[in-house]
Amino acid sequence: MRLLLDESIPAKLGRHFANHEVRTAVEMGWSGVRNGELLALAGAAFDAFVTVDKNMPFQQNLSTLPVALVVLDSMSNELNVLLSLLPRLEQELANLRPKSYVLVGGDT
Repeated sequence: MRLLLDESIPAKLGRHFANHEVRTAVEMGWSGVRNGELLALAGAAFDAFVTVDKNMPFQQNLSTLPVALVVLDSMSNELNVLLSLLPRLEQELANLRPKSYVLVGGDT
């Protein structure tokens, strides 16, 4: 699966996805691009957009997502905290439907 990590996620998290092609918004030259436009760009090249921005689902029309949206629900965007979500994230990615929304957190 092709994953795009939001710039709010440490790039080093991408190294922990053995079975996925992972790029960051920064690597793609999309730093500072606003969420709606960023999702549109991601939809053309990626299967899922991964973020910690819990407000994004409320700011976007989820019925018209151009790419699957995965929100990591954590207390912090620090690498060690996000790594604890990887097992659940991998489970969700295995069943992810195109252009869907999923919340991945410690209690999901």
